[in-house]
Amino acid sequence: MGEAILVTGGAGFIGANFVLNWAEVVGTPVINLDLLTYAGNPASLDALRGDEGHLLVHGDICDGELVAASLREHQPRALVHFAAESHVDRSIVEPDAFVRTNVQGTFTLLEQARLYWSQLDEPDRSSFRFLHVSTDEVYGTLGPQDAAFTEETPYAPNSPYAASKAGSDHLVRAYHHTFGLPTLTTNCSNNYGPLQFPEKLIPLVILNALEGKPLPVYGDGGNVRDWLYVGDHCSAIRAVLDRGQVGETYNVGGNSERKNLDVVTAVCDLLDELRPDAAIGARRNLITFVKDRPGHDRRYAINTTKIERELGWQPAKRFEAGLRQTVEWYLNNPAWVDNVRTGGYLHWIEQNYAERLAR
Repeated sequence: MGEAILVTGGAGFIGANFVLNWAEVVGTPVINLDLLTYAGNPASLDALRGDEGHLLVHGDICDGELVAASLREHQPRALVHFAAESHVDRSIVEPDAFVRTNVQGTFTLLEQARLYWSQLDEPDRSSFRFLHVSTDEVYGTLGPQDAAFTEETPYAPNSPYAASKAGSDHLVRAYHHTFGLPTLTTNCSNNYGPLQFPEKLIPLVILNALEGKPLPVYGDGGNVRDWLYVGDHCSAIRAVLDRGQVGETYNVGGNSERKNLDVVTAVCDLLDELRPDAAIGARRNLITFVKDRPGHDRRYAINTTKIERELGWQPAKRFEAGLRQTVEWYLNNPAWVDNVRTGGYLHWIEQNYAERLAR
């Protein structure tokens, strides 16, 4: 077994940030398995073009033969699993894709990793890790005064997306307890930062506001999320991979609870400062409240005590600084934005928001 790691979904938002960060901080080889669907963007990895330490493999995590061949050929010391369908709105329209990728795909990876791991000799067998990246949405919703989610919070998923991630979490747990596979699970809060596909709240608002388009806000805008800068998430995953106790789950959060409406207004104010446009005026005036999505969880919050206490990790980026850095990144990378804003993406935005705006 070598020093390489196998990363799934490493051309997506969090995965690409992790791969780039890994290359900069750790420097050992990365085998990057990604299906390159709408949210998997090879342009996000342009900085590694020609780098012999990064191999991008175009393939499906549900393809057991491909996964097995990748493990056999590259002999990774760890598998870090990001690949997932992750947009709640899409899961309402097309839940079967979420079950396939998030449940069946995770099962395929676990089964092939188990077969690979079981054939390793010591000490490689003991040092191998399967790290599964999940979400706080598996825990359901919180009331305004409820304590934040801990690793012991019962699962109560409320969307097809959250349910599919809950199913994948349970499979990971079962493969550790039944087969002894050395697994680790992280459950993170809402990520934001560079390279995020512009269907998620922050990049959607940035790009719409730049063009003077309506800024759709669900319901009354009072839904609360904890915001985690993607670079902090990457450092947390490295800490769990390096020092996490096998079989354990670690919640990863940014300690930055914000109402959605407050996030949107903060983006508007930053753009008014950094890219004023007299024809558009104050971007806050573009905010448009739209019909809420079904089953919209009211509040998420993460208690990070365990990862702080056991692994010495805590988020380094304050939300205000991270948001400014994110807005500046989108302003400075119009070519990347143009690359991802395909006809398929525009069709999705039209389908999801135009109907809500019309009501």
